Amino acid sequence: MRICSRFALLAVAGTLTLAAGAIYAQGSGLTRTLVGKADVSVPGREAVVARVEVAPGARAGRHTHPGDEISYLLEGETTLEVDGQPPRIVKAGESFVIPAGVVHDAYNHTGAPAKLVGVYVVEKGKPLASPAP
Repeated sequence: MRICSRFALLAVAGTLTLAAGAIYAQGSGLTRTLVGKADVSVPGREAVVARVEVAPGARAGRHTHPGDEISYLLEGETTLEVDGQPPRIVKAGESFVIPAGVVHDAYNHTGAPAKLVGVYVVEKGKPLASPAP
């Protein structure tokens, strides 16, 4: 393969990686940037690691995941709303787990961005998140 062709291939791969990060965005004010993805020991599942940011005053939007979400809040705080549970304020240094299929939302009630690391152990081939009514 010629060097020009290899460079073009790398450029296309980089663009696709950036586009994949945009795919994981949900409601306005929430961004998910894919930072890793790998198979896990459970057949048909994969781990997706993302950097998540919820803008001040924004909501993630009610949604579900096709697997478990394990998140750690790096900065800021957010109100976590999980169907069937009272709202909970999660602050920097705290974590939470949302089981597969459970409807939830996060609301940044502060004037600063909330930044999280999210690990999703999900079914392969399904969207990372789906809107919920």
